[in-house]
Amino acid sequence: MSTATFYMPSVNVIGAGAVDQAVAELSQSGYRHALIVTDKPLVELGYAGQLQQALAKQDIQASIFDQVQANPTTGNVEAGLALLRKHHCDLVISLGGGSPHDCAKGIALVASNGGDIRDYEGVDKSAKPQLPLVAINTTAGTASEITRFCIITDEKTHIKMAIVDKHVTPIMSVNDPELMKKMPKSLTAATGMDALTHAVEAYVSTAANPITDTCALKAVTLIGENLAQAVADGTDMAARNQMAYAQLLAGMAFNNASLGYVHAMAHQLGGFYDLPHGVCNAILLPHVQRFNSQAASARLTDIAAALGQDVQGLSHEQGAARCIEAIVALAEQVGIPSGLAGLGVKEEDFETLAGNAMKDACGLTNPIQPSFEEVVAIFKAAY
Repeated sequence: MSTATFYMPSVNVIGAGAVDQAVAELSQSGYRHALIVTDKPLVELGYAGQLQQALAKQDIQASIFDQVQANPTTGNVEAGLALLRKHHCDLVISLGGGSPHDCAKGIALVASNGGDIRDYEGVDKSAKPQLPLVAINTTAGTASEITRFCIITDEKTHIKMAIVDKHVTPIMSVNDPELMKKMPKSLTAATGMDALTHAVEAYVSTAANPITDTCALKAVTLIGENLAQAVADGTDMAARNQMAYAQLLAGMAFNNASLGYVHAMAHQLGGFYDLPHGVCNAILLPHVQRFNSQAASARLTDIAAALGQDVQGLSHEQGAARCIEAIVALAEQVGIPSGLAGLGVKEEDFETLAGNAMKDACGLTNPIQPSFEEVVAIFKAAY
C-alpha cells in the first residue's frame, strides 16, 4: 500500500463572520505590516478598504496591491513583490478568488526564496517556506486558499506555469459566505463548476485515497444540491454557506489526490486566450470524463449517484454515461456556454494547445493517459 500525505493550512476559518475572527487571531501573531493582494472589483466593492481598516484596529498596517489580473501573470507577481519590499511587509493577505490567491502565493514564495517566480515551476522547487500568507476567499470554487497549487501565466510564452509546492500552502484560510453574496451569477456558476471539476478529478485520480474520496463525494453532493440556487439567488445564504463548504471539501480532495486532463487543458486555454478558468473547466469536464470512462466508469457511477442520479441496476458504463449527462445538465442550468467556439477558441490552435497540455499534465493523476491525438480529439469534441 502506498503512503499518502495530506496538505492543509494549519488554521481554517469558515462561516458568517469568519473574517472578523481571522483578523482577531492575527492580532495575537505580532505582524506589523501586511500586503493585501486583491483585484480592482474588490476594491470598488469596498472589501479591501474594510479589511485594511479592520487590520488597523489591531495595530497592523496594510498596503493594497490591486493589480491582479483574471489570469495572474509573472508581471503581476513582480509588481506585487516590489510593493511588498517597499513597505517591508511581514505578512501577505490575499483577498478574492483564485487569481489573487495564486498571485499572493507567487509574491510570498519569491519574497522568502529569492529569484524569479519562473524558477519555481514544477513540484517542490523552493527551499524555504514562503512569507506567511492568509487567504481570504470571496468565491466558492477555486479552493486556492487551502492548496499547494499556484498557477501563474508567463507573459513571454503565454503558458500557465503550474507551481506545486508545499511551501505555498497558506497558514490560514478564511471562507466567509457573507463576502460571496455579491458575486455575479456568471462568476458563481463558473467557480461552482470549477469546484465540481476539482471533486470529480480528485475522485477518479490514480492518487485517490479514502480521505480524498470522502471529501470529493460530499463536495459533489453539496454542489449538485446548492449551485443552481446560489446562481439563481446570490443572497440565499444557506446555499452560499453550503457552496463554501463544498468548494473547501473539493479543495481538500484535489490538494492531495491532484488533478487530471481537464485542468491540464483548461490551463492552456486560459494562458493562450486569457479565458476564465472555471468556464474552461466546465466545458471540458464532460468530454474528458467521457474519455476517462474507459478506465474509471465505476467511479463515475459513484459521482452520478452523488449528483442525485438513480444508478441502481445500471452497469458501470451506463452509470458513467448518466454521470456525464448530469454534469452537462447542471452546466446548462447555470448558464455555462456549450462549447469552446463561443469563447473565441480557434481550431487551428488545437495542436499547440494539446502539446502544451501534455507537458502541463506531467505529475497529474488522470486515470488514463491520452495520446497527443486523443487530446486534440477532446478539444475538437468540446468545440
